[in-house]
Amino acid sequence: MEITEQCVVALTWTLKDTLGEELDVLDEPVEFLIGGGDLLAPIEKSLQGHAVGATLSLHIEPEEAFGDYDDQLIFLESRELFPAELEEGMTIEGCALPDGCNRDAPRDVLYTVSEIYPEHVVLDGNHPLAGIAIRLHLKVCGVREATEEEIGRGSTGTGFFRVQASMPESHLLH
Repeated sequence: MEITEQCVVALTWTLKDTLGEELDVLDEPVEFLIGGGDLLAPIEKSLQGHAVGATLSLHIEPEEAFGDYDDQLIFLESRELFPAELEEGMTIEGCALPDGCNRDAPRDVLYTVSEIYPEHVVLDGNHPLAGIAIRLHLKVCGVREATEEEIGRGSTGTGFFRVQASMPESHLLH
């Protein structure tokens, strides 16, 4: 079966930055919906017309991937606004920032806790791969028709390119 819109592809890959540092490796095939929100547009476009067994090597610039790094998305917030169990690397949805946080901080952004100091917390609203050109070496391991549920949801549910909020036992995050 040839890859087209509204089908599901199973991929393995190695994701590297332009210096060759590995950022992610999928050794086991993971399914993604073509024409949904699972993959970056340049990946979907490159996959069109290929079939099982195809291998591709892609170079994707930041503006086609996760955007340029924006220092206007860095915010210093009072440490006392956050739970004691807050750790570096945790993520917080902008819509769930605690009362007292900077009102200029966009609420439609996912923030990563990049540093914690005794008096303040540094929140970074950039995607972890913002500003990075990526090299993706992928292999198509399977192609199938998408289910109605997957098409309606716009995803197989994998969400690889989405950063999920991850602070357990807090009403701030899910």
